[in-house]
Amino acid sequence: MDTYNFFATVSRMKYIERWALMRNSREETLSEHSVEVAMIAHALCTIGNIRYGRNLDAEKAALAGLYHDASEIITGDMPTPVKYYNDEIRHAYKMVEAVAVDRLLERLPEDLRPTYEKIFKYNKDDKDECYMRSLVKAADKLSALIKCIEEEKSGNTEFRTAKESTLRTIGSLRMELPEVHDFMEEFMPSYGKTLDELS
Repeated sequence: MDTYNFFATVSRMKYIERWALMRNSREETLSEHSVEVAMIAHALCTIGNIRYGRNLDAEKAALAGLYHDASEIITGDMPTPVKYYNDEIRHAYKMVEAVAVDRLLERLPEDLRPTYEKIFKYNKDDKDECYMRSLVKAADKLSALIKCIEEEKSGNTEFRTAKESTLRTIGSLRMELPEVHDFMEEFMPSYGKTLDELS
């Protein structure tokens, strides 16, 4: 029987550190970030379905969140200021990511690939799918904000400008995505509290 290394490769997310160019009071791995994005993406879709009458696949959003940065196992984590420096670099990086995703999918048996392709790629003609993917991207930004809050609470001022920039991005997302507004109002204030304060 043939053997495949997709899951062994994906499990290496635990070795990829995020925020590599910044001094961290506590390192954050890609695995930790991906789990947080998955939980938040699921929550945002649940909010959308219950409060805004949407028809979003919250479970698929959670899976998309889990795998949203898996291509970085191959590409590495490119710092945001570099990745988004200009449209040319952004486009080139998107192409590199697409190649990396294809390389990951090739590490699966052929009969399983279509299932995982639906997690990594999506139907741009499906309105609900596109909206769900926008919530996964929003969850990624919310996770970044949480990291900034945690670093700030630990006395690390290195993340001050990252926090300001992330808050600006989330501010515009709150206008477009009411689910993000609700999350910011109801759940974000608890981040950064001590365990006693959360009890």
